[in-house]
Amino acid sequence: MIFWIAGLVGLMAAYLLGATPVGYLAGKLLRGIDIRQHGSRSTGATNVLRTLGKWPALAVLLLDVLKGVAAIVFARWFYSWLYSRPSVTPPAALDLQALLPWAVCLAGLAVLLGHSRSIWLNFTGGKSAATGLGVLLAMSWPVGLGAAAAFGVVLAISRIVSLASMLAALGAIALVCSLEQPLPYRLLVIAGSLYVIMRHRANIQRLRSGTEPRLGQASQSQCSAN
Repeated sequence: MIFWIAGLVGLMAAYLLGATPVGYLAGKLLRGIDIRQHGSRSTGATNVLRTLGKWPALAVLLLDVLKGVAAIVFARWFYSWLYSRPSVTPPAALDLQALLPWAVCLAGLAVLLGHSRSIWLNFTGGKSAATGLGVLLAMSWPVGLGAAAAFGVVLAISRIVSLASMLAALGAIALVCSLEQPLPYRLLVIAGSLYVIMRHRANIQRLRSGTEPRLGQASQSQCSAN
């Protein structure tokens, strides 16, 4: 019982890490505004770019990526540490090598959920694309770099962040399924990528109508966001 309770505490820690509202805090600290009342009303880096400028957006982007990295690094350390505690008795049939990929999978989903549904912001937040990239880089760097490359190429051609984010998510699914990866990692990437795409529903509607703003283009309370 202690083992499972400790495991839930680890997942809660990953969620709270993701729930840290970096974009929201940037708006409050730099301009004294609630960024959720501006642009796309998202706390992601793209909305920060349109609302606060280039350097705050870059800082938010990096910190959001680091949240995803930190959640995976923490999960690997925490569950390894948990197994080393003599006071904690894991199930006999569950060895660390079998558990760890599933722990990483759940921690990755928890940090994505925290970023997009922050408890500190009444369960609002960003689109989880940047945090998802951090998860990919820490979980499997070839998949992460491939997704980042896909994002960069699409962004350079289209200058539409939402389109680049969604195609990068699809690219991550293709990569993780084509490379030799544990089943939990594949499930994490598939579920996380579909979640990121689902978070872009409004962007998809604007893409279909041709009204989705491009990077550097002014928008009237509508823009894509990470």
